[in-house]
Amino acid sequence: MAKCEMKLPESFLLKCSRLGDKTDSILARMLEAGGAVVLAKVRSNLRAVIGKDTKLPSQSTGELLASLGLSPAKVSRSGIHNIKVGFNEPRRRQYARKGKRSYYTATNAMVANVLEHGRPGQPAKPFLKPAKSSSRKPCIEAMQAKLDEEMNNL
Repeated sequence: MAKCEMKLPESFLLKCSRLGDKTDSILARMLEAGGAVVLAKVRSNLRAVIGKDTKLPSQSTGELLASLGLSPAKVSRSGIHNIKVGFNEPRRRQYARKGKRSYYTATNAMVANVLEHGRPGQPAKPFLKPAKSSSRKPCIEAMQAKLDEEMNNL
């Protein structure tokens, strides 16, 4: 059987021991710092693709962009801390179906999905996937910087 032993720096161990009951609040602030970086990138990508390369003039109301936001940091049942970048619901605008008097409400998530992946006759204009890949490193750096700041404040 193999055995591995790691020795951490004494200063780091002292800071970790001082965290105590503040761990959850510090983790939430770290997630918010990282989420803000991703949110800014998604928002700029969304602004760039809305109304771009359309056959007809854009009918954008700005509602999708306005509904984009960051959820509060939460802990799942399995103890995993997470935060989400997404769209608020419900959407205010209703659409009439062709030839019928019934109305349906397109959710912001549905509109974002069509924009991201396209549909027949409408090319895809990805904004989420590029934001995810390009903001990964800055997000991690922002979270590390926030952790260092919080550890120094202890």
